[in-house]
Amino acid sequence: MSIEINAVKRDLKGTGASRRLRRAGTVPGVVYGAGKEAVTLEINAKELFLEFRHEAFHASVLTLNLDGKKESVLLRDFQMHPVRNTIQHIDFQRVSATEKIHVKVPFHFINADIAPGVKVGGGIVAHILTEADVSCLAKDLPEFIEIDLAGLEMGNSVHLSQIKLPKGVEFVQLAHGTDAAVAAIAKTRGGVADAAEETPAA
Repeated sequence: MSIEINAVKRDLKGTGASRRLRRAGTVPGVVYGAGKEAVTLEINAKELFLEFRHEAFHASVLTLNLDGKKESVLLRDFQMHPVRNTIQHIDFQRVSATEKIHVKVPFHFINADIAPGVKVGGGIVAHILTEADVSCLAKDLPEFIEIDLAGLEMGNSVHLSQIKLPKGVEFVQLAHGTDAAVAAIAKTRGGVADAAEETPAA
């Protein structure tokens, strides 16, 4: 999924200027990194929120069209209004085609309903992790990582080392020697808490 964000350079800075921008229906932001100067910008609030709702917006390389000039960026930070659920400020980081990036990528769990521990054992799947940090080049970044639970038995768990990743992608935790558990099947009586307690991060 390719996502492009249109933005214009923002000349006025400060809290007062940002407040006026929000009242006018735009979101203040900044783009930085890749050895270039940071640039303050503004984005149409409605257009931004439509893209922001997509899972891929948070874990993909995005295209920032700033005053007609396009560059690849990652979402790095954002602030939400505590009541209105509107974006108050957003930060993007430029990415290089030749340097590895660290990004949190979501897990998509499949075949939980046919896992022996669920279908035969009557257990439930405990999602211990829902995302993980990966390291890769921008071109190799996956939107999500699929985890097949079809063979998972009661009391067993899936660890990072058991997950097949696309070429060029690695788990940051695993590279540092931590083989964390991602999902497990627990007895329905104990539920998620039991699974999490019985399956510690390696």
